[in-house]
Amino acid sequence: MTAFEVWAPAVSRVRVRLRPPGDEPNGVGAALAAVDEVHELAAGPDGWWRLELAELPAGTRYGFLLDDDEAALPDPRSPRQPDGVHELSATYDQDAFDWTDGDWTGRALPGSVLYELHVGTFTPGGTFDAAIERLDHLVELGVDLVEILPVNAFNGPRNWGYDGVLWYAVHEPYGGPDGLKRFVDACHARGLGVVLDVVYNHLGPSGNYLPRFGPYLQAGRNTWGELVNLDGPDSDEVRRYIVDNALSWLRDYHLDALRLDAVHALADDRALHLLEELAVEVDALSSRLNRPLSLIAESDRNDPRLVTPRAANGYGLAASWDDDVHHCVHALLTGERQGYYADFGSVDGVAKVLTGAYFHDGSWSSFRRRHHGRPVDRRATPGHRFVVFLQDHDQIGNRATGDRISATLSDRLCRVGAMLMLTSPFTPMLFMGEEWAASTPWQFFTSHPEPDLAANVAAGRRAEFAAHGWPPGDVPDPQDPETFAASVLRWEELAEPAHAAMFGFYRKLIALRRSIPELSDPRLEEVRVDTGAEWLTVHRGPYRIAVNLSDRRRAVALHGVPVDVPLATAPGFVYARQEIQLPAHSAAVVHCLS
Repeated sequence: MTAFEVWAPAVSRVRVRLRPPGDEPNGVGAALAAVDEVHELAAGPDGWWRLELAELPAGTRYGFLLDDDEAALPDPRSPRQPDGVHELSATYDQDAFDWTDGDWTGRALPGSVLYELHVGTFTPGGTFDAAIERLDHLVELGVDLVEILPVNAFNGPRNWGYDGVLWYAVHEPYGGPDGLKRFVDACHARGLGVVLDVVYNHLGPSGNYLPRFGPYLQAGRNTWGELVNLDGPDSDEVRRYIVDNALSWLRDYHLDALRLDAVHALADDRALHLLEELAVEVDALSSRLNRPLSLIAESDRNDPRLVTPRAANGYGLAASWDDDVHHCVHALLTGERQGYYADFGSVDGVAKVLTGAYFHDGSWSSFRRRHHGRPVDRRATPGHRFVVFLQDHDQIGNRATGDRISATLSDRLCRVGAMLMLTSPFTPMLFMGEEWAASTPWQFFTSHPEPDLAANVAAGRRAEFAAHGWPPGDVPDPQDPETFAASVLRWEELAEPAHAAMFGFYRKLIALRRSIPELSDPRLEEVRVDTGAEWLTVHRGPYRIAVNLSDRRRAVALHGVPVDVPLATAPGFVYARQEIQLPAHSAAVVHCLS
């Protein structure tokens, strides 16, 4: 049997329009075609409408007609949108895929290194299958989990992914649902876990038909759009829509973790917050599947309650992104102090985040013009609960020209930044191409088919950066296909000596983190940092990460007798007694005796 179900609590009639696979699609509002069938759904007392038919072939197009409107709308829980978000949905059998990962036992966050990528720009092919061809590179690099930016269905062929409108469907140009499953299956075959970025705080500006079905949205807006109805009347089913979506990614697509976008933008005043509800349900699914499943939050609040266990009145998430670590290291290395970097950039600031996770832990934030955050309990909260990075999609792509840190810094300082991140007590993450100092930018790009929307997005982007002093002509047009093309990785760079050398360094650094337990030890209370003018030393058990930030050779105190240097960012170091002399702009991992 093929079942059709849809929640539409305020309508008086629901029908489903069916079209056999292979016929031309009709858009929303198109006339009824001769081959279409229309069937009535039966109303239930819970606002759900249901119908069962004899088994239909996979790929059968269908859409719902509400009340007496003849415009067929996509299914809010559509598993496939082969013809775009404004077209009919398609039936899809989640159980038909031939998985080969039956022996996969999962991949937990503690001790892992993440690698963030965007499917459309990771390879020139821009598909899941093209990305599979590069997975052996990630295995050689030594990462553990691949985090992919959102792949739910959005309007147009190119986008970062945060304009999704049909959260259950996989973007068809990437390869659709089977393409994602092939990618996950291939990752698991190579020992790589997969994290998917999901967006529950807003919907995209084109193709959102959810309000036609029910009160999915409520009054008010966040930075990106209208608020999702998480705590208003009829919000129980809206929350179920989100929870079921999260469970589907983890269960049906065999994903290992979800990264929850901008959870600070979730407007939820219930006693049981959506994040805690998600954590409870995901933990239950993890028990049923007998493999670890993780939820990772992106939050701007610096609130450790996100990762505090539920038994201690927290939300019980596995981890949270920690922008403060990025800001401290980025500002220190680059000297940038504009915008939200104003409070960052000192060696003492780096010491604070390496030992306490947050810089703003109740302190004054000049950018926000208020106090911000709260302290982390260093003894109760392990560092692996914080995901840190030298670069990520936001910190590159939300710069006016999408320039990577390697476009500003020397290779020497890029290596210093990488060493600080990958020897930290946190869960480190790399952004695609970082490991070879890719020359390509990663710019903000869209492909909205609607001319007015496209013009407004481009104008808004220029105005945003004009306020920060960027000439409008320097800001790439998000709609220009060249903006997207410029952001696609150039894999041939790996054959060039400088890029190959950077890749070799990252590979050795990740291997060192894995081979020396102290370098991934998550106990924040065990980390100590000594600082001075343009230098710092991070204590990791018997190891020291000594850093010279000055433009001249200098001695860096170790407070221990050096006996070995497993890895240095540059040649020319000399150690004696209780110090190491480092060349300018360099760092070293030093094994010391107390």
